[in-house]
Amino acid sequence: MLPFLEVVKPDLEAVNQLIVAELGSEVELIEEVGRYLIKAGGKRLRPVVALLAARSCGDPGGHHIALATVVELIHTATLLHDDVVDTSELRRGRTTANHEYGNAASVLVGDFLYSRAFQLMVRIGDMEVMRVLADTTNTISEGEVQQLLNAGNPELGSADYAEVVRKKTAVLFQAAAETGALLCGAATHLVTALRDYGHHLGMAFQLIDDVLDYQADAGQLGKNLGDDLAEGKMTLPLIRTLAEASPAQAQTIRSAITERGGNLAAIVALVRAGGALDFTRDQARDHAARAQAALGALPDSPARAALGELAEFAVNREF
Repeated sequence: MLPFLEVVKPDLEAVNQLIVAELGSEVELIEEVGRYLIKAGGKRLRPVVALLAARSCGDPGGHHIALATVVELIHTATLLHDDVVDTSELRRGRTTANHEYGNAASVLVGDFLYSRAFQLMVRIGDMEVMRVLADTTNTISEGEVQQLLNAGNPELGSADYAEVVRKKTAVLFQAAAETGALLCGAATHLVTALRDYGHHLGMAFQLIDDVLDYQADAGQLGKNLGDDLAEGKMTLPLIRTLAEASPAQAQTIRSAITERGGNLAAIVALVRAGGALDFTRDQARDHAARAQAALGALPDSPARAALGELAEFAVNREF
């Protein structure tokens, strides 16, 4: 177990139990897909952020377990919908739910998870927490649509890329940290600090994901290398490579993005040969440093230390 998880190990076990309970349904297919998703595992980093944020602000009063479960249900729903949109076949080292059960079942079970998350929010009964999570879910949906519109566009710039990352990935880390603080009735400056922490952690996490898409061991990563390229996505490593490429290389990259995956091996080699991966890692480290700086507002505690370790993990991981 990763060191920062030890601080919330009992909490995380309770979250996993509640996830199983919340996936219960009279409709057998929902439970079957739910069990399939649970067996796929995952790092549960977003609920861990919620748990640690709550613990770092005092006594969460037990509702932090439900909050972390809500965050994971929202995240899992987005993954189900993502895999349908991207026609993905592999995630976390297993075939995706849409590949196993079909697109229709994946979309509908994703809808079930969203609605179950909102039912659980109501049970928590904190209107400010509900507001943040409702706004977050809407922002994620906007990010999904923006990414869909950007697919196949080789002229996408780093600012537009960063905006999609903010909406699709960083905003849920941000909400997990912010609502963890809100749940404890934390002072405004602590809520702000944890919101900033979550934003920068999420940005760093996605930037490293985009590096690993060109660099990681496919077995460890749990998905096929070059998936983003095959889906016509311009991520920062490719944006940077294109900016530094010769005219002939640039044309190869643009054609591959437009055609959604041509010359995959050649472009992966181009990305690896240049400085784009190091540049992207440096951007991730900058966000991680900002996340660490935001923690300075929090009182010393094992939870605060664990949040710092999580920021380090986000940029140093290999999977």
